[in-house]
Amino acid sequence: MTSVKEQEAIRKLMVFLQEWDSAHKVARSRILDNFIESNDGKTEPELELEFSQGASLFLARLTAWLRMSYMYSTCLDKLLKSIGIFLSAASGRRYLIEFLEIGGVLILLEMLGLNHLKEEDKRESVKLLQLVADAGRKYKELICESYGVRSLTEFLATSNSAEAQEDVQVLLESLGRSNPKYQNQVYKGLIAVLPCTSPRAQQLALQTLGGMQDVVGEVPSVLVEPVLGVLCSVHLEVQYEAIQLLKALMAHEVRPALLKGLVALLTPRRKKAFTFCDETTKGPTALRLREPVLVYIQQAAAAKAIGVLAKESAEVAEELIQLKVVHGLMVAVGNLDHVASQRHASISLEYFVHTFPFVEECVKKALGHTLFQHFMDSPEMWYTKMDPVQAEELASNIVDIPGDMARMQSRETSPGLS
Repeated sequence: MTSVKEQEAIRKLMVFLQEWDSAHKVARSRILDNFIESNDGKTEPELELEFSQGASLFLARLTAWLRMSYMYSTCLDKLLKSIGIFLSAASGRRYLIEFLEIGGVLILLEMLGLNHLKEEDKRESVKLLQLVADAGRKYKELICESYGVRSLTEFLATSNSAEAQEDVQVLLESLGRSNPKYQNQVYKGLIAVLPCTSPRAQQLALQTLGGMQDVVGEVPSVLVEPVLGVLCSVHLEVQYEAIQLLKALMAHEVRPALLKGLVALLTPRRKKAFTFCDETTKGPTALRLREPVLVYIQQAAAAKAIGVLAKESAEVAEELIQLKVVHGLMVAVGNLDHVASQRHASISLEYFVHTFPFVEECVKKALGHTLFQHFMDSPEMWYTKMDPVQAEELASNIVDIPGDMARMQSRETSPGLS
């Protein structure tokens, strides 16, 4: 038999629920404000005490309203935060199960693809999905089985909110670990983000891919083209993350394809690279004459990446030489239309010259005594002293080092890291 105190608590709960049931949007918004203020951070026992052991009755109403109103952006931010109080409550696993039983995951994922919803609302949706994923492996699998990877990666690629993109990255990273059934799906989903137009999304995807190398096993060959493709980004932070990923990928079977692709980027096809405007063109579009085209940016980034990778491993350096990297670097040094290509190619070329005596001999022969001396004295600036004729000679050089020469012992027993 219930006590008078318990009966009074139950009566208050019923009054509260009836108030919610009969309230319209403005009144419900006020109720949610009060609920969030009073209950944020509470545990399951504390919530049950607050609702006289009937907290699930209010959660059921919240989830029902979410299911009916999420298409129309009705108090979504407050509604999602209120549901989050239940899902994040310590010892509140039953609240999570109740939310999932009404299709909560599918609703949250569908919200990410609705263009008319606010970025803040979508970010709250991602936070709730993170709470689901934090509950364990089977809950991560549930998100993935609900086409969650596709929804999350599409949102990452299209979101205008840096904070929301960072939350998605954390969630995808979580889904990619301790989730062997779907970790490869997460990995391939991140690869699909790389060609997008958002530099922040590219940066975060590259970071996450790099962090997954230790769990994903063999890397799919489909990764090669997108990773090399982001090297044309004008954003240095994207290029940096791409090079960091390339370093991690050197231990995998895709290494030969990546190295071959990098060397190829040093010598873009002239018909593709030399795109000039008509001389009679007037106005802002004429500025394209002096703007570095994307292939030049990619050429410079490839030259930089090659230097980094070669310094990390003598074996990689030798493979690059066999792929005719010296010829490619000299072509890039001769690119008077893009100083960054000249600088990065020159710095990388210096490493090969100092490390491999046979490379030094070939480069010295190709440059001639005077220009080679300028190169040795100041590899970061020597190209500024080249005239157009010398640059053209570099761009059209035919340096060809036999493959077996690359296997000869280098000047140093092991390349340095700087």
